[in-house]
Formats: sequence, C-alpha cells, structure tokens
Amino acid sequence: MKCPFCGDLDSRVVDSRVSPDGASIRRRRECPECRRRFTTWERREEFVPVVVKKDGRREEFRRHKVLEGMLRACEKTSVPVQDLEAFVDSLLAGIQDRGIHEVESRWIGEQVMGFLRERDPVAYVRFASVYRKFTDITAFEEEIRALLGRRRRRTRKDTPAPEDPPR
Repeated sequence: MKCPFCGDLDSRVVDSRVSPDGASIRRRRECPECRRRFTTWERREEFVPVVVKKDGRREEFRRHKVLEGMLRACEKTSVPVQDLEAFVDSLLAGIQDRGIHEVESRWIGEQVMGFLRERDPVAYVRFASVYRKFTDITAFEEEIRALLGRRRRRTRKDTPAPEDPPR
C-alpha cells in the first residue's frame, strides 16, 4: 500500500480490526521509509448502483456525497456521525441486497429525509430546504407545520416501516 505521506510503495500492517457489522476491516499501517502510520479500510467488492438524477442524468452512487449532505444538515445537532455513516451504509447495502442497479435520486432523498425527520427535526428541515429547493420563508413554514402535524399523529400510533426502493 502506497504511503500517503512519502509515497513509498511499501508498508506493513501493524493492527487489523473487523468493523462491528463485519462488513469491513480497518488496518493500521506503518511506512518503513518515513515511519508514519496511516489507516486503510478493506471492504468486499460490490456492484455500485447508478443514481438516476431528476434531469435524467445517471451517475454512480457516491456514499460520500450522501454523507456530506447529511453532515451539513446535522451540524451543531446531537446526531452522532456514526449514526449517519451507519444509515448511509445500510441504505447502500439495502439497494445492493435487493439487486437494484438503478435507483432514483428522489427515492434516496426521501429516505434521508425520513431518517433525519425521526432523528432531529432541525436537521430534517435543513436537509429538506436544500433538497426541495425552498425559495422563501413560506416553504419553511409549510414544512414545519407538516412536521409538527406528523409528530402529533405519530404520538397516537406507530410509524410505518421505510419503503423499499422502486424497481
């Protein structure tokens, strides 16, 4: 493995740990040239689904892109980063487990909003405002009213299970 600090092509594994979900292995490596340590992750190779954008373009599912949007929405909230990472991992795994090779960006956005709605209402409204392209304060007001109405109804009954991606 190439050292990210000095570029040497050799490194040795100092420590290996399996992730809690068993889907990846974290390896601590040390470069014999510069003696610095760095971390690598080993994951099984899987097909990467294609995301169909609103305008019809297609691009590979990018885990980091979904996570970055969620991180921005969750700034200064109590939602742990580990929960966001676990959600994105489970979202991708769910798509792959079902063998779905193409998924609409709209569906991904709805799943993210559903997760954030349950975890933190402020993060949800932040994400929804960007995702749904709110253009004025009225859109915020309507979304907050809908969120409050949902919370009132939810106290009366259980929430439904998340929907499967469309095939």
